[in-house]
Amino acid sequence: MTTPSLFDRILLAHAAIRPQVAVTPLERSNALSAAIGCDVMLKSEHLQPTGSFKIRGATNKIRVLGDAARDTGVITASTGNHGQAVARAGAIEGVPITVYVAASTAASKMEAIRGWGAELVVLDGNPLHAELEARRRAAQDNKPYISPYNDLDVVAGQGTLGVELAEQAAQLDAVFISVGCGGLIGGTGSALKHLRPETRVVGVWPENSPCLLRALEAGSIIDVPESPTLSDGTAGAVEPGSITFPICQSVIDQTVTVTESQIAAAMRHIAAAERWIVEGAAGVALAGLVKLAHEYQGRKVAVVLCGRNIALETFLNAVG
Repeated sequence: MTTPSLFDRILLAHAAIRPQVAVTPLERSNALSAAIGCDVMLKSEHLQPTGSFKIRGATNKIRVLGDAARDTGVITASTGNHGQAVARAGAIEGVPITVYVAASTAASKMEAIRGWGAELVVLDGNPLHAELEARRRAAQDNKPYISPYNDLDVVAGQGTLGVELAEQAAQLDAVFISVGCGGLIGGTGSALKHLRPETRVVGVWPENSPCLLRALEAGSIIDVPESPTLSDGTAGAVEPGSITFPICQSVIDQTVTVTESQIAAAMRHIAAAERWIVEGAAGVALAGLVKLAHEYQGRKVAVVLCGRNIALETFLNAVG
């Protein structure tokens, strides 16, 4: 696999996933720009039909699986948003979907997955355990397995966001993206390296769950201790051998971590400035910009608001 071959897949996906996947707005936030001292553009992935960017990769993967998947069904694993996205794509295309989740997955996200008609399998253990068990069961049952990130077609689908950024903004100094296991930043970064190579790709992690960051620092995928985080959408360890690891090594220009209080403050800033409820993972990206604002004064930057799928009580507790 090379980055150019991934870029070709991204361009194909960019045309093929419409109209199931929206081209989301990229708009200036006057309030955040004034408060932070940068020209802040918000990429509104929380406005996607399932409430997150995950719809891009899931829709693209179901598309390329074709007719055979309708007969066998597919198996996936998720911390919530990917499962919703695969379930929706399956419902549209008539593909039976089974989603494996850890018991710690937010109840609201599990309900949303079931709402799209998917079968839900809840396992004790962490999200990586659910991934590995889902992959094992798919192999046992001879069904396609759709990884949340460790799949070129999924990463290519996420990369369509980078193509949109290049089409929507003639110039961007940086893009701030929250990072879990690297599918979003890997795909988006790959597109930007071809279309807007001058744009810095900034990866932002919660301090409580920096799994891929520590792997990048170590030069290999390693076990990393985690703590609970508001950014449940980015939580979880990276699957051994994940394709996102070398991709992220090549496309991420800068990294930063943020605390739980900084994530909550960013969620509050977005609610106050734009009247939007966003999930913790979206708050992570803005929190990263706030932390590095001194480096980007007067410059044009984009913040990817990656999702809105958060229980109301959790949101209110975070921003209260």
